[in-house]
Amino acid sequence: MIAVYDAKSTDIGSIFKRKAESLDYAEKAAARIIERVKAEGDKALTELTEEFDKVRITSIKVSEAEIEEAYNSADRYFLETLEAAKANIGEFHRAQLRQGFEIKRVNGAILGQRVLPLERVGLYIPGGTASYPSTVLMNAIPAKIAGVKEVIMASPPSKDGKINPDVLAAAKIAGVDAVYRIGGAQAIAALAYGTESVPKVDKITGPGNIFVAAAKKLVFGEVSIDMIAGPSEVLIIADETANAAYIAADMLSQAEHDINAAAILITVYPDMAEKVKAELEKQLALLPRESVARTSIENNGKIVIAESLEQAVEIANIAAPEHLELCVNNPFGLLDKVNNAGSVFLGGDTPEAVGDYFAGANHTLPTNGTARFSSALSVDDFVKKIQYIYYPKSVLDKEGERIAYFAEKEGLSAHARSVTIRTESKL
Repeated sequence: MIAVYDAKSTDIGSIFKRKAESLDYAEKAAARIIERVKAEGDKALTELTEEFDKVRITSIKVSEAEIEEAYNSADRYFLETLEAAKANIGEFHRAQLRQGFEIKRVNGAILGQRVLPLERVGLYIPGGTASYPSTVLMNAIPAKIAGVKEVIMASPPSKDGKINPDVLAAAKIAGVDAVYRIGGAQAIAALAYGTESVPKVDKITGPGNIFVAAAKKLVFGEVSIDMIAGPSEVLIIADETANAAYIAADMLSQAEHDINAAAILITVYPDMAEKVKAELEKQLALLPRESVARTSIENNGKIVIAESLEQAVEIANIAAPEHLELCVNNPFGLLDKVNNAGSVFLGGDTPEAVGDYFAGANHTLPTNGTARFSSALSVDDFVKKIQYIYYPKSVLDKEGERIAYFAEKEGLSAHARSVTIRTESKL
């Protein structure tokens, strides 16, 4: 059912080499959609929504009345939960705020950096048959904390032409300024280039299907994007104190996302591996999305038997997982050894779901090994940094010869001359 590997006799790198999902065919389709939206604006958005979402929308922008109705009709406990999650997410992301700086040298030169929020960002929230209010909070709250002046959101409508009311309630609580009932590559195109109804943004964040990912890739450069996200993944390191039922439940929480999701266990104990295998089979039978989770486990699930917990962490660093759970007796003893992971969950009572929804750390994370060089969505994603330099003439006179020399070494004599014309001046 699930593949089991012995770290002593297996090429670890090959275990975690997942075949990258090709965007080629999706890019061709997305490129056509993008060009159509650029040329036809709202007309294209309406027609493409009818074609792909099977609904004829009469208005692209969601009215304030519709948002208020969704909020007022929402379950009170759900609203309280959103508010509590908002507080946790806000606390975590406010700690990420950074200030600019200024360096004043004794010779009179001044250098500095200003940290400024982006003007307008667009959030893409998957929709249709699904509902992701947590993704609204995770994208909108850091943007608001960063000081972004306008946060707008696009999400595909359901068959009745409406956005899921839970998503709208989350948008109101998170402070989203405007919501648009469009999805897919056409929504990305509208956010990137603007239409009669949808304003052009500076950056697009948020997950989506392969066509959304392809469209984000294609519009990068016209706007900024957060990342090209792939299928979800969890890697769990477990010692003898771990609960096999808990581990199986956590693996299946990733496997139920889609058939391409990956759930991996690394343990030093073969007995634990057998217990988890049995629990997986037992719990799969109870899942509403059993067929999806079973396919994911059979195609992408793995159990690796390591020689030590230290080796288990080394293997995890090779995998660079989106989510890393340390289900061990002393998780903080291993934390400093973790170099590559999107988010780390410490201890047997910290399932990945607490990060998905409530704890406060962001759930928009690098996938498919990209945690080697990228990070979770944060306040930093919604700001830009402007450098500044001031050189009084006395400093340029002193350092100009060396600067001009450096420019000449690169064969750029005009650069050099822009300095020497000032230092040679008698004025």
